[in-house]
Amino acid sequence: MQFSSLVLMEIDKETNQFVKELGSYEASEGAEFVTKLNYYGESINLFFDTHNDVEEWQFTAIYDYFNEEAFRNKGYSIEAVDDEYNPTWVVRFEYSKEHMVVNEAIIEICELIKQELREVFEKIKGKEEEYK
Repeated sequence: MQFSSLVLMEIDKETNQFVKELGSYEASEGAEFVTKLNYYGESINLFFDTHNDVEEWQFTAIYDYFNEEAFRNKGYSIEAVDDEYNPTWVVRFEYSKEHMVVNEAIIEICELIKQELREVFEKIKGKEEEYK
């Protein structure tokens, strides 16, 4: 599915309720992996996963081979989210009132997601026996 935009929602830290929409941002390829985009008053949290269900052996292999450093090298914080069905990560970055600053970050992150997930699935091909 192609996405044309992602909507950033502000969420109240105390109640975990939506406060308001902060903006709609152009999305690039890779946005189909984004599951949540929100702002808690400190940073923007962009959650993404593999978009498709993975086999049990792939779950661990994906985490082992996924290159989180590619995101850190661009100045983003990234960490795995443990309590999800499929491999999931959250990328955190600074909010700006300048629409284009946030838009460029989202586009860059989506491109990184697409690239790194494509690479990780290539890297784990043929490794099923190692993870059983």
